[in-house]
Amino acid sequence: MAIYYDRDAAVQYAKTWWNSFNPNYPVFTVDCTNFVSQALRAGGAPMSGYPNRGKGWWITDGWKAGAREYHYPRETWSYSWSVAHSLRWYLESAKTGLTAKRVYSPSELEPGDVIFYDFQGDGVIDHSVIVTSVFDGVPYVHAHTGPSANRHYDYSDSYAYTPNIQYYFFKIDDIFY
Repeated sequence: MAIYYDRDAAVQYAKTWWNSFNPNYPVFTVDCTNFVSQALRAGGAPMSGYPNRGKGWWITDGWKAGAREYHYPRETWSYSWSVAHSLRWYLESAKTGLTAKRVYSPSELEPGDVIFYDFQGDGVIDHSVIVTSVFDGVPYVHAHTGPSANRHYDYSDSYAYTPNIQYYFFKIDDIFY
């Protein structure tokens, strides 16, 4: 059965929660990928891989059972749900569930797509954001950790920016099988 990605719902979610936290999800000190995952899920992206934390992309409601921040049961979400480097690798190779295609130009992105940042250029992904608008072929993004709204995708105004920055652009599939 095909599932359709609702880009508008993903974007609306990001615009609603960029500067606060949805109580239906855990909060992390570094919350960027958790936020992106929530927006993807709001857009209808299907989860897969449970209960293997190292495979798929998923979260359960198990973290809500009396858990306090940073002391959640370990079995409640996949690494790709909450770690930017893991979500990038998941999207690079996923064939089922949430799938995407890596593209090499920001002009190929549209609202609801995802950008990853390797600020040092060392091959380790440091940050993730969701594209919420595109003007004249330039993506603008929303993010968590440092709450950001309608920020130019290049992050050149960020304290984390370096001349070695590497971008990883992912176009989320519109139909999931």
